[in-house]
Amino acid sequence: MHILHVVGARPNFIKAAPVRAALSARDVAQTMVHTGQHYDARMSNVFFKELGIPEPDFNLGVGSGSHALQTAQIMQRFEPVVLERKPDMALVYGDINSTLAAALVCAKLMIPVGHVEAGLRSGDRSMPEEINRLLTDQLADLLFTPSMDGNDNLLREGIPQAKIKLVGNVMIDTLVRLLPRSEKRWRQLETEIPPRPFALVTLHRPSNVDDPRQLSRLLVALGRIGQDINVLFPVHPRTRQSMADGGFEVPQTIHLMEPQGYLDFLALQSHAKVVITDSGGIQEETTYLGVPCLTLRDSTERPITVTTGTNLLVGGDLERLQAEVRLILAGQGKQGQCPPLWDGHASERIADEIIQPNWRNTL
Repeated sequence: MHILHVVGARPNFIKAAPVRAALSARDVAQTMVHTGQHYDARMSNVFFKELGIPEPDFNLGVGSGSHALQTAQIMQRFEPVVLERKPDMALVYGDINSTLAAALVCAKLMIPVGHVEAGLRSGDRSMPEEINRLLTDQLADLLFTPSMDGNDNLLREGIPQAKIKLVGNVMIDTLVRLLPRSEKRWRQLETEIPPRPFALVTLHRPSNVDDPRQLSRLLVALGRIGQDINVLFPVHPRTRQSMADGGFEVPQTIHLMEPQGYLDFLALQSHAKVVITDSGGIQEETTYLGVPCLTLRDSTERPITVTTGTNLLVGGDLERLQAEVRLILAGQGKQGQCPPLWDGHASERIADEIIQPNWRNTL
């Protein structure tokens, strides 16, 4: 058996690493294709090293561009790889443009597709990722869901039950494996940053960082939060460019940082008093770590982090953001628990489903 993995951005690497390891333990031949959708070495190459993934067999070098251009270039450059390697299945991860582009190519070449992190829905089709999720799940032959709400979404959309496999969250597999290493990194990090307690901030979504007015409002609110607690802000390249283009003056109470590698960022998350973010995966990681998370979005494709975990959606209500931080500092923040099957073994369940022959009967 030969499995082809398609990755293109930081969350993909975190998800693919444990799946690749689980398949290797079962002597499955594998090919890794990096589309190059994230082309900044700080956001890409460092994760391969820290996660223990070998250099990809192919790097398509696509880089940035509009959604249409990026998706088209990935398809054009990916198809020859599939024709050359002739995999038994392609595994795609998450909801980025690389995910949909690879699924489209494989579906037209009659190569089975497995979607890791299937079934997530925000209900907001203005988000490009929601379109990628919907279409990829319609094309996939095996749909690996992280939580039961994913199963429910897929069944409601007409996906046959036999194709849906509830396996748990592969991002948590990587977190569980590398948390001890991140604690060793913390000893050094602690000497380089403002003292605890601190709030950890990440911003990268267009709705928050591409609109100068919204970005300005966010920086003001974070500056006010910084009067009560240290604010650490590793700045995504997209966000840094927006800040430079807008000529924003960052409040002195905000401690700007370069993008962090996986281990350092995990260490920061696990020791944060609160995390303020617009990322999807961080909502999951903070839920596992038991760290309060305030998400600057009106909807989430990971509702289990809200219903079960430590996550709260505050949208664009920056007064509420500041109020929730004050509650957390007063010891009155939201409590949560870890969802079922977020146990560090999701990738093993995926590998077991792939190597057994029964799934072919669903094609």
